[in-house]
Amino acid sequence: MSHGFVTRSLGPSPDAMAPDGSEVRLLAAASRGSMAHFKLLPGQVSQAVAHHTVEELWFIVNGHGRMWRKLAEIEQTIDIGPGISLSIPLGTHFQFRCDGDAPLEAIGVTMPPWSGLDEAYEVKGAW
Repeated sequence: MSHGFVTRSLGPSPDAMAPDGSEVRLLAAASRGSMAHFKLLPGQVSQAVAHHTVEELWFIVNGHGRMWRKLAEIEQTIDIGPGISLSIPLGTHFQFRCDGDAPLEAIGVTMPPWSGLDEAYEVKGAW
């Protein structure tokens, strides 16, 4: 009988490209959430997107850059780097950029689990 445990290592190459243009390496997933590693190379700016049905939590593990988020009348741009965690509530427009010499890398948890490329839709961004 399977106990439902998932163990997955960070792969050396991307499993996919996110709708925002960042590299995605899939990590563990469960019935109520999924986890992935996102990577944006130096000088790159993601496509601004929002999500139809999911919210996310991010933890920055490498690199430096900025994250723009807008939800209704609330808008903010923050500096991001190792040790910063942030939320992307459902419906938030967001965009991020890698401003340093090293790739910007984050671990993201998506709740409910990522449903596929149709989950994200393009929006007007800050950059």
